[in-house]
Amino acid sequence: MKHIKEESKQDIQNEKDIKLLVDTFYDKVNQNMILSPIFNDFAGVHWETHLPSMYRFWNGILFGEGGYKGNPFEKHISLPIDATHFENWLALFKETVDELFEGNKAEEAKQRASIIAYTFQSKLEYMNGKKS
Repeated sequence: MKHIKEESKQDIQNEKDIKLLVDTFYDKVNQNMILSPIFNDFAGVHWETHLPSMYRFWNGILFGEGGYKGNPFEKHISLPIDATHFENWLALFKETVDELFEGNKAEEAKQRASIIAYTFQSKLEYMNGKKS
């Protein structure tokens, strides 16, 4: 009896893949009861400029290109966010990567996202006097 092999997912390979990842991820963010108010109400994200910026950001992180300029942490300082927000953000990001891709770059994207979430959360807690 022949087993039908499930079609395997490809790794993140190029800017088109980054765009798919970012667009899919932020669709989930906008449907998330915890994250959507932060992005849309508190931060007032302008999605037409934010998404291309995130394409450049992840292109830079995963492929060393994309021309991202800016200080992503700075934009988070004034937001009312805590560990719950970072946990939700990271869970959605990893879920999105796993749904769409598999391979070394996919694993690197999840690892980098974990580092970003941990770093941002730690810096914000420190700044707010919650030194751990």
